[in-house]
Amino acid sequence: MNVIIDIGNTISKLFLFDGDILKDHKSEVGHSLEIIPRLLSDSSSSWKGVTFEAAIVSSVVDLPEEAEEHLRLFSCPLIRFTSETPIPIQNNYRTPQTLGSDRLAAAVGAWSQHPDHNLLIIDAGSCITFDLVSSEGAYSGGNISPGLHARLRAIDDYFPRLPLVEAEGATPDMGYDTETAIRSGVIVGMQHEIEGYVRHFKAKYPDLLVFLTGGDDINFATTIKNTIFADHFLVPRGLNCILRHVRKLKLEQE
Repeated sequence: MNVIIDIGNTISKLFLFDGDILKDHKSEVGHSLEIIPRLLSDSSSSWKGVTFEAAIVSSVVDLPEEAEEHLRLFSCPLIRFTSETPIPIQNNYRTPQTLGSDRLAAAVGAWSQHPDHNLLIIDAGSCITFDLVSSEGAYSGGNISPGLHARLRAIDDYFPRLPLVEAEGATPDMGYDTETAIRSGVIVGMQHEIEGYVRHFKAKYPDLLVFLTGGDDINFATTIKNTIFADHFLVPRGLNCILRHVRKLKLEQE
């Protein structure tokens, strides 16, 4: 079994893979990774008694010593995912050291499922990111746009007379009061933004496949839904693919 650990700004996520099959996933708030000893000691946990072959850690923060101690509980080789880590696709980003590990992992995760197509990966999280992988297996780059909650907060921060609106609620085509005007302006605007990217790149690459991942669920028009693979686990799938790639390279060198 492979262990995939994805540590974000607020949430740490752990995934258990058997080959390329996701067997289990857990998460906790914070970066202490206290969940690891609990998983390994709980008799009802699917993690207890498992033979771990390898692990990979992707983190956007510097881990505290407590977390490092918990990582050492996995009695297997552990890889830190950095810009220096070998990946199974070509990275054409001009500043690879500044590229978000989640963006690159999601690109690899999409490529691992459809390696012979042009791919557009849309991650709707704190930011919306748009990343492109060519049919030749090259990461071409991408764009970053504010996410749902950042847009709602920005309206409240920059316009004193406008309220902070919750994301949940009615989204008519045209708002009928201030609350729906803001919510629809943000959410419908995001939909059109995403649909515009899809149309643009489908015109350039007729075989384009689109992957959607991330925490913010967006309701697409039916014509757009039919072109998209929704996968909330695209990042861990990519990290697992990278881990398997690194292990394969190591075996070939031995």
